[in-house]
Amino acid sequence: MSDLPALPVTFRPGRTRVVLLAAGVVLFAVITAVALLLEHLGPGERLSFVLTAALLGGVLFLLARPKVVADESGITVVNITNSRRLDWAEILRVNLRSGDPWVYLDLSDGTSLPALGIQPGLSRQHAVEDARTLRALAETRGAADRQPRED
Repeated sequence: MSDLPALPVTFRPGRTRVVLLAAGVVLFAVITAVALLLEHLGPGERLSFVLTAALLGGVLFLLARPKVVADESGITVVNITNSRRLDWAEILRVNLRSGDPWVYLDLSDGTSLPALGIQPGLSRQHAVEDARTLRALAETRGAADRQPRED
């Protein structure tokens, strides 16, 4: 397939990521400002406001973390709290069915791995295009890796 992107390529839900990161920053700033502006709060209470803001912002930053990075040797799937490296030959199929919250990878060990870096969220068409591109890469690269080698 000649219209495959040059590797390495990163797939991530761009709009969703921007919204989550912006919301995390704004949330932290607003709660911190409230803590500083409320005159009747003591230092411990102000600190608890700031720590709560940091915790909430951190959760939003974690939700913005997912991505799928494809390179010459395979892909790295980075989800919310973990990441996994896969060789192209390990990926049998890339699925994004109607109603799926994100792409699922069917693997050669019989399991399925969610790839949260490609999710319909705010842009279904973009996710469908990314899933098709990843599927084409997996089919092209995986087929080459699964070929028996003659020595």
